[in-house]
Amino acid sequence: MRIRIVDAFTDRAFAGNPAGVLLLDSFPDDDRLQKIALEVNHAETAFAHRLPEGGEADWALRWFTPATEVAMCGHATLATAHVLHTTGAHEGPVRFATRSGVLVATPREDGSITLDFPTAPLTAVEVPAGVADALGAEPLRAYDTGPNVGDLLVELADEKTVHALSPDLRALGAYSKRGIIATARAADPAQGYDFVSRCFFPNVGIDEDPVTGSAHTALAPFWSERLGSAALTGLQASQRSGRVRTELRGDRTLLSGHAVTVIDGELLA
Repeated sequence: MRIRIVDAFTDRAFAGNPAGVLLLDSFPDDDRLQKIALEVNHAETAFAHRLPEGGEADWALRWFTPATEVAMCGHATLATAHVLHTTGAHEGPVRFATRSGVLVATPREDGSITLDFPTAPLTAVEVPAGVADALGAEPLRAYDTGPNVGDLLVELADEKTVHALSPDLRALGAYSKRGIIATARAADPAQGYDFVSRCFFPNVGIDEDPVTGSAHTALAPFWSERLGSAALTGLQASQRSGRVRTELRGDRTLLSGHAVTVIDGELLA
């Protein structure tokens, strides 16, 4: 198996969110997929194989963290589309058959790729008791992001508070299926982004995800309503950091970014 490591939602190596990408003839058993993802040990590893022509999708796509399979992953989808386009395995828009339905990735003239994902349904909830202590900051409000994303989204007072978070990851796991999205309005939009976020996913084996495409399907409607614009840019402020351009289109959200292949090798086991 040929395996590539791709940094997604960045235009330079060693930034953004790294994902493993394997293009296969077919999917092996789930246990082998999980073992490979654990060996790669990035937030997600994507496995894809070509589908017969004439169907609703071009490639089947699955995503695994080091601990489990997930229902949706933005950065590993971007990474897979990048590999397909840069290697000549697929030209033009690519339709992926996934657990979250058919997801389309479209290459742009500037070298970026735009993903068409379902918008997360946001439901306002009471801030759970104990979240402030676990997160290390007092949320202003909280939202459930629905089954595909599976997170608790919390708005914090300001960008500085988001950057300063040092949460109790074990405690955070009690408050949602996957984890916590912490966000605030950008302190200075002149810096090129409209909102900031950090994502902590201890329940799927990811302490802090560097750049999370799926989280932006919730962040896009949240901030578009507050900022009065369908098109925004989010900064995910992890140690690797990355930017996601979002465009809200009703029940669909467009996520755009670049990707860079940093490792190209062969899986020998």
